[in-house]
This record gives sequence, structure tokens and C-alpha cells, in this order.
Amino acid sequence: MMRFAFAGIDFLSDVLDTFLGEGWTLVKLFTRPCDGVYDTNEVVTARARDLKVPIQLSRITSGDLARLNGLGCDALVVAGYPWLVRDWQEHVPYGFNIHPSPLPVGRGPYPLFQAILTDQKTWGVTAHVLDPSFDTGAILGQEHFFLSPNETHDSLLAKCQIASRRLSERLAHRLPRAWVEAQPQGEGSYWPRIADLERTINWTRTVAEVIRVIRALGSIEAIGTISGKQIYVRAATGWTEAHDHPPGTLVHAYRRHLVIAVRDGFVQVTGWRPAGGTTYVWNGDR
Repeated sequence: MMRFAFAGIDFLSDVLDTFLGEGWTLVKLFTRPCDGVYDTNEVVTARARDLKVPIQLSRITSGDLARLNGLGCDALVVAGYPWLVRDWQEHVPYGFNIHPSPLPVGRGPYPLFQAILTDQKTWGVTAHVLDPSFDTGAILGQEHFFLSPNETHDSLLAKCQIASRRLSERLAHRLPRAWVEAQPQGEGSYWPRIADLERTINWTRTVAEVIRVIRALGSIEAIGTISGKQIYVRAATGWTEAHDHPPGTLVHAYRRHLVIAVRDGFVQVTGWRPAGGTTYVWNGDR
């Protein structure tokens, strides 16, 4: 079985666990500092500590790659690692990345938000050879699946994680053959990291458009302003209905459920938190 190094965080720790479960031997973990809110590395570092494997939080250097060669490392597996790894070929026989999109669509640091914002009907996970540029290397394998009309960031992430396990299981047993059969990607699309403007709810839009933004962010949270107060929104429902309220008006509040007027109806915010750690009390200020 293969000896491998893993570069990544908890986001795709299923990849690490799958290769370990298939009998591969971990020789080193490369990860990065995380904020503990949106990004964590607790799972991968715990695995490495249990296996008494060295952990490195800084970017992989050519010296690190040379040391992998000295450890008899067969493969460098990348999944959720922010830094481009170059010139690995002279040190490690195999180097590949697991990317959460059906490449060549959705190159970039984290395409899951845009998959929902652009209303994709299907999605997938791709394994590709590490290339001199991000997410462009020849494809070793893919897993595809359908998206629900009500897909959220969190359900899509779970689907990607499950698909990454299936893909890793296949590669664990047929990597040399997949390497020989790898297919060039050709032209594709690059999706940059989502900006706060794209996370911001525009209450002048339709119910469907507002809900899509909230679904796309899920537990990462969209940004909204209600009655001059900024909140972070993770869950909401809505309905279409004719009304004469200006968009953005808080028309009803019950406990922590807030109903806001939008262009063609109402959105009920059911999961939210105040910005800045303050406490808001809503009385349905109409």
C-alpha cells in the first residue's frame, strides 16, 4: 500500500480518513492555521497525533518535498489546502488534489457558494493531478450528483464530503492506472472567493432570490440589515404575496422569527445572530 502525505484541513478530512481506512500509511500532515469558526483543522491534527506523524502549519517548501522523498512517500494528497504546491514531481511519484467541483467548472478556492447562487442542477467532486496553476491538472476521477431545488450550503458540503469518500476509495485501489488514464481538462471557469457584497441580502429582490442567497451561505451566514441593525442570517423561509410594504420593512416579529417584506412577498428569518455581539429586541417596528 501507498505511503502518503496529506495537505489540508477538516473541510475534506473524509479524504484523509478514507485513504487511512484503505490501508495507506500517513507519513506527514501539512495543514494551516484556522480561525476555528469557518475553518478548522482539529480532526486532521488529531489523526496525525494519534499516528505520531509530524504536523506542519507553514507552506510546503521544496525542502519539505525532498524530505518526503526521504520518508519513502509515494503520494502527496491535497484537499482543502490554500497554497499552490509546485515542483513536486522530482520528489514524489504522485501528487493530486481533491477539489469540490465538477472540473473544469468551478475552479477556485471554494466554489460551493457559487454553485447555489448560479442555480447549478448537478455538481461533483474531482481528483486531478497537481499542476503549476490551481485546479487545472489532468482529471484522475470524478463523482457527480444532483442538486435539490432547495439545496443549502450545508447539504451541498455534506454531499461533496460523501462523494470525496467514494472517489478516494476508488483512487486508493487504482491510482497507478488512473494516473496513466488521466484526461486533460481543457477550457474551464474560475470562481473567485465570495465577497461580502455577494453575501449581502438585498431585500428589494424577489422571495426566491433572497432565499437563494441565504441557502447559498447556510451556516457560513449571509449578511442582512433590518431597521438599521446588521445581522448574520443562516436560515429563512418565504412566500409570495401582494403587499404595499416597502422592501426591507420588518412587518412582524415573534420571539426570534422576523418577517421582512421583499419585492413579491415576505421572507421569514428564523436563524440569525446580531453583528458585533450586541443584543437586539424586535417589536415588529412597522
